[in-house]
Amino acid sequence: MTVFCYFGKTKFQKMSKRTPLKKGSSKLINAWAFYDWANSVYSLVISSAIFPIYYGVIFSDVNTINILGYQLKNTAVISFLTAVAFLIIAFFSPILSGIADYIGNKKKFMKIFVYLGSLSCIGLYWFELETIYLGLFFYFFAMIGLWSSLVFYNSYLPDIAYPEQQDRASARGFSYGYVGSVILLLANLAMIMQPNLFGIEGNKTDASVQAMKFSFVSVGIWWALFSQYSFYYLPKSNHKSKITKDILLNGYRKLKSVFIQLKSLTRLKRFLPAFFLYSMALQTVLLVAAYFGEEEIAWTDSNQKTLGLIVSILLIQIVAIFGAILTARASEKFGNIRVLISINIIWIILCIMAYKVKTPLQFYSIAGLVGLVMGGLQSLSRSTYSKLLPKTLDTTSFFSFYDVTEKIGIVIGMLCFGLVDQISGSMRNGILFFIVFFMLGALMLSRIPKK
Repeated sequence: MTVFCYFGKTKFQKMSKRTPLKKGSSKLINAWAFYDWANSVYSLVISSAIFPIYYGVIFSDVNTINILGYQLKNTAVISFLTAVAFLIIAFFSPILSGIADYIGNKKKFMKIFVYLGSLSCIGLYWFELETIYLGLFFYFFAMIGLWSSLVFYNSYLPDIAYPEQQDRASARGFSYGYVGSVILLLANLAMIMQPNLFGIEGNKTDASVQAMKFSFVSVGIWWALFSQYSFYYLPKSNHKSKITKDILLNGYRKLKSVFIQLKSLTRLKRFLPAFFLYSMALQTVLLVAAYFGEEEIAWTDSNQKTLGLIVSILLIQIVAIFGAILTARASEKFGNIRVLISINIIWIILCIMAYKVKTPLQFYSIAGLVGLVMGGLQSLSRSTYSKLLPKTLDTTSFFSFYDVTEKIGIVIGMLCFGLVDQISGSMRNGILFFIVFFMLGALMLSRIPKK
């Protein structure tokens, strides 16, 4: 019996020792990109489509929330809460990435935040007007989980793909994300429109609201489940170091080191301020677009509003698949910087159009155009930054710097938008400052030398 167990254990150990995939291999790149398939359901269902509609439903009779004795507009609360979440992420991500670099296992930290985010999505099932603070708590930690996991996910790009592969690898990730999130959104849309077919009892309105809550649970399960494929193939890290008492400050030391290195990296030094400016506008647009459509568009009734918002978000996602691919192809022909400048100019035009949009048909038209340039700007920014990096093993710290830049931009963008919304009483006026930031971003990109 002992002999059998010994040989059985030895055989199992041999089977469990999987040969790591080589950098640049198609299977490794696909495994990395598949995390977009897993996590993008949060961005679509929670951030963009169903949660904003659900949020509007529960605040149909009141439009303010008491926060620390102040009556704040409900949409402004989301803007301010998002800003606080990203401020915390910006503060802690250097510490986390520094620890991950030190112990040589950034995958472990990525897992922690994936499970935090997915469980928080499930917790949104209890988001009610009577338990609004508990609901906001889960909404807050779902954001923390997603965006913190992306710090480690993005830092894998130079580890799994060579520079000439990174544009297409980045675009592949966004494309996977769009396809996966659309599949789940369609399933959730069917459940919301026909709740009785899914065993959800009650009158049509109450059953649809209940179906929206089940959709939040489906996001958490989908995210945690499909992440396992990426976790199985992604390497732990690119190097190992001993743990010391200075581990907590290591991330900030690494950021300081990156900042010092930027002085001699002219192209990277000029790219980051441009990225900060246009990303501030882009991410704020993506985070508030559905709330804008829910409040500012003249829908005929609540059913048209629900269906119209989800259809417009689906349109954005489907068009974005092709937008990301076309952008990657265009960058190969015309160069990354030129394409980024062109996309920023298109965004300026779209913001001017969005300021005037009022009817559902106009909103659909804007949605299609937004989809064309949304994924392209995100995926090309990530791959451009990766290609501009110097040769280094410390990819996590460089991408931590990138993520901190992005998060601080989101903090400023959401605070500005929330203040404009709270003071003026209209989300429409907040669009005006997006135009300025896209314009400045394009101008800063034009200052990057070709070589």
